[in-house]
Amino acid sequence: MTDTQTAELAMITLDAPATKPMADFWSAVLGWPVAHLDDDYAMLTGPSHALGIGRIPDYQRPAWPDAGRKQFHFDLAVDDLEAAAARFMELGAERPAQQPGETWIVLLDPAGHPFCLTNASAWR
Repeated sequence: MTDTQTAELAMITLDAPATKPMADFWSAVLGWPVAHLDDDYAMLTGPSHALGIGRIPDYQRPAWPDAGRKQFHFDLAVDDLEAAAARFMELGAERPAQQPGETWIVLLDPAGHPFCLTNASAWR
């Protein structure tokens, strides 16, 4: 719990053109259940945080490479970069041609949000 001087991150919410494809994708990627789903909003619940997905009627996909406009992205730790990338592409991710190097793989979720895969051993 937080005190009056700090805040506790409860949820991150992504904008998207539709909720169901994003909820299905992120539920499969993170292994988190979909706690709520309707046309305008979805919420996945994780062990200590939640992921929200809000429908935006005039949604515009982020660009990649982005020249610093994407603002934030997820870094996901995985045991096998290529195997995870292949699995997530089967689920609907795209792998853009522009990649930042050999220790990360950038993918785009179904709404175009960039996210990175990194080797889990670097985080242990």
